[in-house]
Amino acid sequence: MLQTLSFPINDTTLHAVHKGYGPPLLLIHGSLCDYRYWRWQMDALGAETRVIAPSLRGYWPQALIAESDDFSVAQHASDLAALLGQICREEKTVLLGHSRGAQVALEMALAHPEQTAGVILADPGFRFDDEPPTPALHDAALQALEQGNVEAAMAQFVNAVNGQDIWRQMVGWFKTMVMDNAFTLLSQRHELNHAICVEQLKNLRCPVLLLQGALSPARYTSRIQRLQTLLKQARTETIDKASHGMNLANPRQFNQHVLAFMRTLTSA
Repeated sequence: MLQTLSFPINDTTLHAVHKGYGPPLLLIHGSLCDYRYWRWQMDALGAETRVIAPSLRGYWPQALIAESDDFSVAQHASDLAALLGQICREEKTVLLGHSRGAQVALEMALAHPEQTAGVILADPGFRFDDEPPTPALHDAALQALEQGNVEAAMAQFVNAVNGQDIWRQMVGWFKTMVMDNAFTLLSQRHELNHAICVEQLKNLRCPVLLLQGALSPARYTSRIQRLQTLLKQARTETIDKASHGMNLANPRQFNQHVLAFMRTLTSA
């Protein structure tokens, strides 16, 4: 059984689950998720690593119910650096981020190389700073949310991100998690064009694994392709029969790639 721990971090409290012993691995969830998102990773990854899965600031079990000024990728990265300072002390950690969490992981690695053993980016969706601004994708979801239609808003968002009719196919626990975190979107809209600095990527020296779903939308695979070009040390792997939620659709293969990457670091 997983143990939930609470950590006073900066001016908030972060809640996390952890499992196992060995080299530390931090799992960073994406939009509308929390540490429950990693349910099919904890046991498998915890068999060989010390896996730590926090809920980011503003997410369940302390989910926002209104807009917040201290909700941002940069704030999440700062919080997680402080969290690792408490848990791992001076031991370097592999950072695994999915979707929006991939931007948190990458910004954290760039800001705190002394804490970072490696980076795994799964279907990142961020913009690079040499690209034009991204048009808003989720206006309909935000409008429904502001009107109090939470489930309709979440259906709009999930279908926009993952593909038409995906919300209807989602299992009950996933829908519950998403609706628990619905109001984070009100704050997240302000970071629409928060971009990764291409020039700063030259400073990323650690090993990098890029993961993409074989069926992932082009907005994510295009990010993987660009990162593979920019980061010469990166390796790309594709998760078969999976779209954006690859760790849930094909957890066995996802976990295998993560553990294989971890083994290369410990054997180096």
